[in-house]
Amino acid sequence: MTPAGEGARTAEFEELRPLLFSIAYRILGSVSEAEDAVQETWLRYRGSATSPASPKAFLSAVVTRISIDVLRSARARRESYVGPWVPEPLLTDPYQDPERSAELADSVSMAALLLLERLSPLERAVFVLREVFGFGFPEVAAAVGRSPAACRQLAVRARRHMDAGRPRFEADRRERQELAARFFDAFREGDVDGLRELLAADVHMVGDAGGKAPQMASRFDGADTVAGVLMVFFPMVVRIGAVVEQHEVNGQPGAVFRTRDGRVLNTMALDIADGRIQTIRTVNNPDKLGHLGPVADNWEVLAEATGGHLPKP
Repeated sequence: MTPAGEGARTAEFEELRPLLFSIAYRILGSVSEAEDAVQETWLRYRGSATSPASPKAFLSAVVTRISIDVLRSARARRESYVGPWVPEPLLTDPYQDPERSAELADSVSMAALLLLERLSPLERAVFVLREVFGFGFPEVAAAVGRSPAACRQLAVRARRHMDAGRPRFEADRRERQELAARFFDAFREGDVDGLRELLAADVHMVGDAGGKAPQMASRFDGADTVAGVLMVFFPMVVRIGAVVEQHEVNGQPGAVFRTRDGRVLNTMALDIADGRIQTIRTVNNPDKLGHLGPVADNWEVLAEATGGHLPKP
């Protein structure tokens, strides 16, 4: 390939990179694995001797097939995962479509990604390509190596599973953000009553440490219990001078917790519906936080926060 040809191919790929990452992330639920899948897609594209009629269709198919293969091997690892498994937090989805921004944000939410975990790898890929990104069935079929008719059946099954457990979110995104702001203000102030009134009666709090960090919350249920757990956490945050940065996490209100010197402690994502917080998901597994910046040693931080010297397990 001539330098000019390689330059044009590079430009085509970089233009499509946000879409390719977004496809891979929704199939895999992992930032690092999605980035690896996109990089492998580029290597195959650069090494290809042919120029596809549609780079978008070609590259989307390649990244989808790579992601399906990665997901199949990842499923076995997730079966032996220590504690609850939560997707790697994503602060910004690089693919933007102003006409479908709300739909895209909901499709990348923690709740939606956990629903996708219930699908087979093929169903998940078909659902992502067809229902999220609007690919035609001929393109979907080429990507997953099945006939268009088979893909229609896969899409029907996937849609049925997703509709049965589809997450509910506050319709007004501004109201959702305002409620989240009140929640984090109450947390910063140690206002347990203020927290409790923002929580649904049957609120769930789930934490993913992967056995590699202190576990704040494996699973807690109920407004009183969750508010109490948060208030146990609050004085530790104050003692170490941690910073709570409000941020969208997977398209939903949330925050990144950092040490005083900026290292990442954990993320928190909120599912909000009916004017209350329905689910709180935290991630402090260091393997899932590296893309957000330098990661703190949560064991050392906990020792500082408690005034003790806690050994790592």
